[in-house]
Amino acid sequence: MNVGDQVVLLDEEGRAIGTAPKATVHDTDTALHLAFSCHVMNDDGDVLVTRRALSKVAWPGVWTNSFCGHPAPGEAMEDAVRRRAAYELGLELDDVELRLPDFRYRAVDASGIVENEICPVFFARARHEPVPNPLEVVDVRWVDPLSLGSALSAAPWAFSPWLELQSEQLPLFGRDVLAGTGTP
Repeated sequence: MNVGDQVVLLDEEGRAIGTAPKATVHDTDTALHLAFSCHVMNDDGDVLVTRRALSKVAWPGVWTNSFCGHPAPGEAMEDAVRRRAAYELGLELDDVELRLPDFRYRAVDASGIVENEICPVFFARARHEPVPNPLEVVDVRWVDPLSLGSALSAAPWAFSPWLELQSEQLPLFGRDVLAGTGTP
């Protein structure tokens, strides 16, 4: 079995209670499990968004953050982030930083597939341009974070629910300002 073939199952308090094969976890009754999201920036201050492969079980073809994944049992979270960046996007990362340690969400896609994750959110810097793995990603774009925030406010249905929810908690995307709840 390869690293990343197992996910860590969690109780409601976020404590590990076991593992399960990744291939069996995402269904219409997904157990709470550990994941992560990462937003990758370039030297121009743009953020990388990706469009999920059409073969993905959940939210196929939807635009989302740079990449997501699941740490293997016993794997350090930063190691998992770097592993997944290399696999999905052929990226080496610098400056991996935890930004939302307690992010948690549950969402149901149009087919009934459920995501149910405690999902710490990271930011990182790309060392070079991405080389997407077509099994995971069908398109990539570097975008201005405030423009992405505006697009998320205007058409949240066009993006993954976790990106939409994360953007509300990350000042970089300016959604608190757009809603009139923050300061420029």
